[in-house]
Amino acid sequence: MKKIRIIAALAAAAMAMTFAGCGGASEPSAPEDTAAPASESAAAGTDESLNKVKESGRLILGLDATFEPMGYTNEKDEIVGFDIDVAAEVCARMGVELVKEPIDWDTKEQDLAVGRIDCIWNGMSINPSRAEQMNLSDPYMKNAMVFVVPASSEVASMGELNGKNIAVQNGSSAQEILEASELCTSDTPVTVTAMATNVEALQQLELGLVDAVFLDSVVANYQITSAGKDYKVLPDGLEEEEYAIGFRKEDQALRDEVQRILCEMKADGKLGEISTAWFGSDITTVAAAQ
Repeated sequence: MKKIRIIAALAAAAMAMTFAGCGGASEPSAPEDTAAPASESAAAGTDESLNKVKESGRLILGLDATFEPMGYTNEKDEIVGFDIDVAAEVCARMGVELVKEPIDWDTKEQDLAVGRIDCIWNGMSINPSRAEQMNLSDPYMKNAMVFVVPASSEVASMGELNGKNIAVQNGSSAQEILEASELCTSDTPVTVTAMATNVEALQQLELGLVDAVFLDSVVANYQITSAGKDYKVLPDGLEEEEYAIGFRKEDQALRDEVQRILCEMKADGKLGEISTAWFGSDITTVAAAQ
């Protein structure tokens, strides 16, 4: 399997992307075959994405509803989470209703492209493929990709995973990173078991059907500290990432308004308040509005 240097790819993608930060809007980046129409549309002021959301009175947020603590279904069959609380506040300030729409994470880009949802907001990591297909917000939280094993496991480091069976969420950046890593190209490569959700991957771990799970540190640490799961996180992982919100390429006005409100929430303390309620402190990386 061809080795991919993820950090370099992310850096290149970040340089290629033009984001609108808290200081104002910028034109969206786009694939070569759509760059001219999108640019012309923005220049002509014909981007109606924000107006459409306001006229409909609702913002449809796509999520897989299993990504605890970012966005998941609780025991009362309610969709809750850090991202949900932040999105609800953003919608309140926009004057629209938040609609939470569960989707298949493996086909999230298609759901966004066909208009089933207005954005993807569910602890979505930035990677080159997503930067190419979507108009991403500024990063709002840092994340590391880590390995989780049972607390009783004799495995103490990533180097001891060779030949082991590792579960990941299908269609996730964790799957891409793991399959591109040296763990899959060594003389004793790992077996990658793709599951529909992180919840199912962790269930496989509890049942002893896999040796480890590769997933977001935010999820792993929440499961250990808040859900009381008997796991341990290995001290070495593969990559660090950042979370962002994904919009359609042409929906620059909607993207910029959500970004503006997030910056406003950072400045007035509301974003930190929500983060503290979920994580014990403000771990968000949004720049405060000036």
